[in-house]
Amino acid sequence: MTEKINIAIDGHSSCGKSTIAKGLAQKIGYTYIDSGAMYRAVALYCIQNGLIKDGVVDESALKTKIQSLQIEFRPNTTGGADTYLNDKNVESEIRSLEAASAASKVSTLKFVRQTMVYLQQQMGKNKGVVMDGRDIGTVVFPDAELKLFVTAKPEVRADRRYKELINKGLDVEYNDVLANVIERDERDSNRAESPLRQAKDSVVLDNSDLTPEQQFEWTMVAYQKAIDKVTQTDQL
Repeated sequence: MTEKINIAIDGHSSCGKSTIAKGLAQKIGYTYIDSGAMYRAVALYCIQNGLIKDGVVDESALKTKIQSLQIEFRPNTTGGADTYLNDKNVESEIRSLEAASAASKVSTLKFVRQTMVYLQQQMGKNKGVVMDGRDIGTVVFPDAELKLFVTAKPEVRADRRYKELINKGLDVEYNDVLANVIERDERDSNRAESPLRQAKDSVVLDNSDLTPEQQFEWTMVAYQKAIDKVTQTDQL
């Protein structure tokens, strides 16, 4: 029986981390956890309860509420998992540009990140987890046996995100999506708490010019190399 490992997938926004993580988890029978969805769920809670106004988060109010928030993932009919906030399916709501922008602000708060990181680490205690985000390989699972850092050109990522939102029926402009991508890159890379960083022992995947099939094949090769390394280490 193949020994299970934890797989950390980090990288810039809208570069397909979730697609990679979901596909890999499904193929190898691991549990997929979308860490970004957890921050988006917190952001959505803030939006719905008036805890964020004019881009400013009411930190004291959120601090009193965050421990009582219930965030979980439940399987859906497509083989993936939907995000639930306090027992309500919020998968569609957390994917809006408003939630994305608010999530970048919420995720800079130390107490929010500490709470989410603790929950994420508990989810990976028994291995067999594929988790994607911004600080998985550097903060959440620094000892993950496989770390991937995914990136792509901003224009490519914005185009992908724009088409995704249009397909969902949302009324958006490409230039607004591109501005959001660039803004999130800046904020994610320069925040004081757990900034986006490439782990020294991560493998870089630039998928700007790769097809989904090429990307998946690349990922499976990286996974097999990690498994082989663990197996060889155990045999020493």
